[in-house]
Amino acid sequence: MKILIAAAGSRGDVDPYTGLGAALRAAGHDVALAATAPFAPLVRAAGLEFRALPADTRPRGDVTDRRELMRTAAAFLTELGQGFAGAVDAGTDLLLLSTTTAPLGWHLAEATGTPGLGVYLQPTAPTGDFPPVVTGARSLGRLGNRAAGRFALRMADRISEQGAARLRDRLGLAPLTASAMRRQREREHWPVLHGCSTALVPAPADWRPGLDVVGNWWPYVDPAQRLPADLEDFLDAGPRPVLIGFGSMASGEGERLGELAVRALRRAGLRGVLQSGSAGLTADGGPDVLTVGDVPHALLLPRVAAVVHHAGAGTSAAALRAGVPAVTVPVTADQPFWARRLAALGAAAAPLPFASLTAEGLAEALDRVVKEEPYARAARAAARHMATEDGAARVLEAVERIARAR
Repeated sequence: MKILIAAAGSRGDVDPYTGLGAALRAAGHDVALAATAPFAPLVRAAGLEFRALPADTRPRGDVTDRRELMRTAAAFLTELGQGFAGAVDAGTDLLLLSTTTAPLGWHLAEATGTPGLGVYLQPTAPTGDFPPVVTGARSLGRLGNRAAGRFALRMADRISEQGAARLRDRLGLAPLTASAMRRQREREHWPVLHGCSTALVPAPADWRPGLDVVGNWWPYVDPAQRLPADLEDFLDAGPRPVLIGFGSMASGEGERLGELAVRALRRAGLRGVLQSGSAGLTADGGPDVLTVGDVPHALLLPRVAAVVHHAGAGTSAAALRAGVPAVTVPVTADQPFWARRLAALGAAAAPLPFASLTAEGLAEALDRVVKEEPYARAARAAARHMATEDGAARVLEAVERIARAR
């Protein structure tokens, strides 16, 4: 089949689909991945065709004000929708749509008659088991969680409304609101496979038919890739270090966070690797601290003692896969949800909110997760569970079912 995967957002919203696409390609499918321009190298490195989505900029991942977050997300989706149709060519047999792109992709599927399948990184359907993932809220009880989940979907409809309306107009489709389209897909039991582990999110029993949790899709890593020589030397020079990084968060705060991280490491008596990320994290920590750039988590995380991270979905899963305990510093959106999930598993300390992060608090949490065995034991147990899951294989099964039905 000729498959188009459409994903948009920060790197964590795109990178998992490089591994999924590579697995589908290895099974004999013709796979293209549509994303915004900065991710073209990632897509092509995985051996996939790159299709450009039109947004010139990505929404900032570190915005914490709710209204500003909604405004920037709506502007991003509206811009995305203006050229989304150009990424789908006449020969496309199947659309695989992410959480971000599905509200636009549904309209493309209607216009072209192309079947679609949801491949989400976050659960979005209302459930009594937990509150809406993207709000960062604590549990409100089963009734409250479901009500909040429905409200979150209505807010998501508002964010995509203008982009969807303009896209429908461009496609020559009759007007239809974003909420009406979503409800239509729900009535049809439109299938969605969630690329996260059941170790973190077991599929809720009160979900509608057509929703499933299948296991993670891991970013593509070239089998020949190795860690940089200076990093290998650092890892071999002493006890396992702690990896500290904030992914696409904290833009422009690298110097402050780097100094804070070094103070915490020294206070806890630990070595550290600082991953620069969007923050530009860096510090002069002497021989016991090394700053690195883009390094695959699959190669580095199994060799560290613990990970300090922002609790993005991908980094949270990667740390568990490596069997490594964590200290989470959530910033916004779905990060508090994943941080609480890791803590509930016993594989992470209680979350440290980014806004109130201190060197003393970070040092204390690091001292616990590195030196108290239950944290590492819980992380290793989750890693064993995740090793039994094959999220890409589950998507391939669904794709082949769709192919047989055509």
